Amino acid sequence: MAHRIISTVVLTGARVIGRAFAEAYKQASASQRYAAAAAKNGGTSQSANFTSSGLTLEEACKILNVPPPKGGKTDMEAVMTRFKKMFDTNEPKNGGSFYLQSKILRARERIELEVRQAEEVAEQKKEAEEGWNPKVYKDR
Repeated sequence: MAHRIISTVVLTGARVIGRAFAEAYKQASASQRYAAAAAKNGGTSQSANFTSSGLTLEEACKILNVPPPKGGKTDMEAVMTRFKKMFDTNEPKNGGSFYLQSKILRARERIELEVRQAEEVAEQKKEAEEGWNPKVYKDR
């Protein structure tokens, strides 16, 4: 009788694990196709940003309830104020949600990424217009 119970448990467990692996493979395959299609459509840098943070800029701004950056510039002080307030409110020790805390953190990181990239582009454009001016130090 015991061997029958053990074999049933083993077969049921194998079936569950098999289905889980099959579903994980389907999701990974779909994700890979989505990334390939995004890269093919010319969204190479934008799709790379999306996959690295997991959020679009619009989603990040909605999560933190801040206006999207205009021309790569935003009030980072307001973003940080909203981030700190929401992050502290969702502290798991105080009955908050770790999931929401992580979403809030990713939203802040996504907005910072967008601003940083805009600053780099502006800096490159400025350097291209002015020309490269290396700093020269003279020995005394």
